[in-house]
Amino acid sequence: MNLSIDFRPISDGDIHDLKEIYASTRRDELQVVPWSDSEKETFLQNQFQAQHRFYQDQFRDAEYLMILLQNHPIGRFYVDRRQDEIRIIDIALLPSYRSQGIGSMLLQQVLDEGKDSQKPVRIHVEQNNRALGLYKRLGFQKKLENGVYFLMEWIPVNKG
Repeated sequence: MNLSIDFRPISDGDIHDLKEIYASTRRDELQVVPWSDSEKETFLQNQFQAQHRFYQDQFRDAEYLMILLQNHPIGRFYVDRRQDEIRIIDIALLPSYRSQGIGSMLLQQVLDEGKDSQKPVRIHVEQNNRALGLYKRLGFQKKLENGVYFLMEWIPVNKG
């Protein structure tokens, strides 16, 4: 893959794009809910706001990045580099950019960082998330189960 992916920190001006990226990750599950489009939109807005506040409050030192392709926002990538681990808080791409190797490339960069720093890489994943197979292929293993989430962990091979 030879896509020129860039990043920049999120800003208040990105809220519309961030909401759309978030909503795109939830639309499939909402198709079966017997709500009006307006009710679904309100739900998505409220859920986005709650998640956004939670991330900002719980991961104050994290890096919150917009994923850009030709300077156009196509996703979000949130990573918290801690003393004892690298925590992927969130990775999401707009639907038209999924299944093109972009997510794999981004995850591999974080795994390379984990290998270089000898830190495990962890991510919470919903049990029904279609990216679960990708995480498993990259070497993540289920560490814990908490409700509808798995805590997935990748451990670097010891150097030497």
